Amino acid sequence: MSPEPPRILLVDSYDSFTYNLAALCRQAIPNCYVHIIKNDDIELKDLLLYLSYFSGVVVGPGPGSPNIPEDIGLVKDLWKIDDAHLLPVFGVCLGLQSLALEYGANLRRLSVVKHGHVSAVEHTGTDIFKGVGPVDAVRYHSLHVELSDAKNIEELASTHDEENGRVVMALRHRTRPFWAVQYHPESVLTRGGGIEVMLNFWRLARTWSSSRGRVTRPWDRKADAIFGVPWPYVRPLPSTPHINTPLSASALKLSIPGLSAPDICEVLGVDDDSSPFVMLESAAHPGQFTIIGCLTSTSLRVTYTIGDSFVHLENGESCDQINLGSHGVWSWLTSFMNKRKVTGGSSEIPFWGGLIGYLSYELGTDSLRVSTEVVCSQTRHPDVNLVFVERSIILDSTSGHVYVQSIMEDDDEWLTEMAEQLHSAARNYSTYSSYNTMPFSTKARPNTSTVILPDRDLYRSRINLAKEHLFAGESYELCLTANTRITLNDPLAPKASSTYSPSWQRYKHLRELNPAPHAAYLRLHPTTLLASSPERFLSYTRPPRTTYKLCPVKGTMRKGPRITRAVAEQALRGSRKEVAENLMIVDLIRHDMHGAVGENVEVKQFCTVEECKTVWQLVSVIEGQSADGTDETASHYANGALGWEVLRRSLPPGSMTGAPKKRSVEILQTLEDEERNVYSGVFGYWCAGGGGDWSVAIRSCFKYDGRYECDAHSWTKFNNPDFYPGVHEPEHWVIGAGGAITALSDPDAEWDEMLAKLQSVLRVFGAAVPRGH
Repeated sequence: MSPEPPRILLVDSYDSFTYNLAALCRQAIPNCYVHIIKNDDIELKDLLLYLSYFSGVVVGPGPGSPNIPEDIGLVKDLWKIDDAHLLPVFGVCLGLQSLALEYGANLRRLSVVKHGHVSAVEHTGTDIFKGVGPVDAVRYHSLHVELSDAKNIEELASTHDEENGRVVMALRHRTRPFWAVQYHPESVLTRGGGIEVMLNFWRLARTWSSSRGRVTRPWDRKADAIFGVPWPYVRPLPSTPHINTPLSASALKLSIPGLSAPDICEVLGVDDDSSPFVMLESAAHPGQFTIIGCLTSTSLRVTYTIGDSFVHLENGESCDQINLGSHGVWSWLTSFMNKRKVTGGSSEIPFWGGLIGYLSYELGTDSLRVSTEVVCSQTRHPDVNLVFVERSIILDSTSGHVYVQSIMEDDDEWLTEMAEQLHSAARNYSTYSSYNTMPFSTKARPNTSTVILPDRDLYRSRINLAKEHLFAGESYELCLTANTRITLNDPLAPKASSTYSPSWQRYKHLRELNPAPHAAYLRLHPTTLLASSPERFLSYTRPPRTTYKLCPVKGTMRKGPRITRAVAEQALRGSRKEVAENLMIVDLIRHDMHGAVGENVEVKQFCTVEECKTVWQLVSVIEGQSADGTDETASHYANGALGWEVLRRSLPPGSMTGAPKKRSVEILQTLEDEERNVYSGVFGYWCAGGGGDWSVAIRSCFKYDGRYECDAHSWTKFNNPDFYPGVHEPEHWVIGAGGAITALSDPDAEWDEMLAKLQSVLRVFGAAVPRGH
């Protein structure tokens, strides 16, 4: 019988880089099983009974301080385990600090914190650095250790900072098999001290175990019951199989020059403000496809609010509560889509039919198991707001082709009629031209609108509070945001009706003022979202061999007459602050991706300056692929369920939280006065053919339409001929804006950046940030 592969126990202190470290372990220790536990999952007295199953322990990084019991958990006790249970241990960052403190070292704050910075590390060339050449290591820490009073601790490496002086970077215990590094060997930018050091740790660990005759115990049901399935692993199959006979997509490919996305929307009746309407628009380079839903009275709507034990399903005039039962909303939607698999669509376009809508920021924080105090309000937006699209029109801005398609049975007649409608619209260019579909003025008349901006002094004070959390080691970066509220109360303005939609006019204005590659007009009552996002979040291709791609944007510069590519490159790629922010999110996203798809994750592009219509931005691209066979056409994952799982694990977007994500979200709840809701969530689609594409809800505004009421079983519209109240109804819009706070942030500069982002949307209402703000 061949020996079992080694098993490594990885202790996670609620960090956002843990799976990156697990992947590094698998690189250095081929075929090993990595079992991951939280630092408070089990007490040491119970863990001691199981250490003989493991070849070694890796103590991961984490937020906080080794002096705080809630931050360090059982890690503190690992360094003092008795000889009978002793085994090799390797610590990273917080792990090093904990080891050093247990043997008498002193913990200090750095004068200047190092979050996402690369430093040259000088080492002894021995022990875990044997055979290792120059090391450039990524650092994420604000605390460090001084070893002058430490007993039995030997320094192995250090770095020298101009601001902090000499800082310990690696150490070992002289008599026990404990090693640790302060830097992050798993970071994508660490060179020389990553896999090389982990290989040396494994060599030293095996040598130590062999010299003492230590043999691991064979894995059994008892251990399996405590530690479960090792990483990496494929998720269990969905409980509801897909239908035996998938739906079939039918499409017509048309060439209709001169017909724009707004033209088509107006042909489809977007001006009826009472009806739901969805468009995901690529309104600027590098966007390519625009997706327009052709909704009908029977189009199925799905809404859900955190804390509910049910989802609402609306179909036409009726709305039913469907109990989730043992499902969470994520697995319920997976089962929903498993019954609606589609095949046979055009490979030239990304969407054949499926779910379109948004997912809130709070839905993501709920998935992190961060306690969310949901505000019980009749005007609270749903956390999940989706519509199942069966008929759609796709515009390809590169080829100029228009695709009319349906996944409904025997729908050829509609396809033919819609194609003729579009051709007719193009022929009657004077009727449906962009010239005549220019937006009506959306500027509010004097004294008919109110704009409530965030309080400047309060926002600046919270930036300073955020920085204090960074200095204390609680987080590496915090994305602080605030809401601006606009109330429009003009009784003489055109009233929303079945022939006029004020929100559609505003969207057309927004796409002119701030054209974006990831724009959206989503009118899914009670929520209306107007978005002009520059940031794609997650996209995944159809199976088989699905590629999952996350594209974080950190670092933006508005274009201008003198802002050439060279100027933008220097300002963005040449900025230590901008690159550090991007790196933190890249490492965080690698962790999220590894957690869902396993080992096959790669940074395809790091901090590349991309040109958009109105801005230059610093973009990275992280790609992952699932294990072989996971999403083959015949598998239960073939409809995109694994992409949905990647999305669940990646929310809320790391670019809108900071890292480590869970602790950062908890801190932000103390710094922000209200829910973000739609803002900094995601919007996009899940194609029933298996693909998906989701963007971050930034540079956006949204409103709640109180003209709809919902009792337990039905949505009710006001009962009048136009089903709008006869009296004037004010509009209440929300715009969220903010920025990433780092240790290098200047409160005045961050306030100005927040206002600049706000202004890109505020102009749609004819408003501007008042002088002095």
